[in-house]
Amino acid sequence: MMRQGPVIDGDMVYHGPDDGGRVFLTFDDGPDPRFTPLILEILAQASAYATFFVVGEDAVRFPSLVRRIADEGHEVGNHTWSHCHPWAISSAVARKEVCYASAALADVLGRSPRYFRPPHGRLRRCMMDQARELEQTVVMWSLSAVDWGPWGRATRIARRLRAVQEGDIVLLHDGRRRYNRPWETVRVLAGFLSDLDNRHLRPSLLEKTGRCKGRIAGDTACAHNKSG
Repeated sequence: MMRQGPVIDGDMVYHGPDDGGRVFLTFDDGPDPRFTPLILEILAQASAYATFFVVGEDAVRFPSLVRRIADEGHEVGNHTWSHCHPWAISSAVARKEVCYASAALADVLGRSPRYFRPPHGRLRRCMMDQARELEQTVVMWSLSAVDWGPWGRATRIARRLRAVQEGDIVLLHDGRRRYNRPWETVRVLAGFLSDLDNRHLRPSLLEKTGRCKGRIAGDTACAHNKSG
């Protein structure tokens, strides 16, 4: 399990409120024409809601899928235009990554996204500043399912998800992008949602979270060591 440690200072959301029996599921790197619909169907069957952080260039390729996410009551967030690693590009390009994705989503949905998450969870001051200029709240996570790479097997994902607690913002993936394994996520998602229901925890939208603080220092890193 990858859980965010103590929060120190800054201006980001890592965790929702520890009351009301809510958890906050987030899916990154879509939309994916194969796996996003499967995840939407499982969520619908459980009357569960989530936030999807989508990649701008894929939103342009699959606009009807992005509209479906929104039409089914989920939130759509900005996950940059092309999912470039924030530390591997210039400041000017990094800002454009945020702006272009925001504009693409506004064109597809008729409204601008309210939330931004940087690729790989890697923070960069210029990206954070650009998101805030666009009035987008920066959202990280408190627990990762690690549904990617050699650790992303269904049994291990399910074990990590059993550790979800009230108020957690949970990182999952619906997009395949290189190392992600959304097919494994699909295998465990219905059981996970059933377990949440048995524990009286309700998957809710991020708009109902409170804000808490996290670290951001110049153009460097946050404590996360993967993925998104």
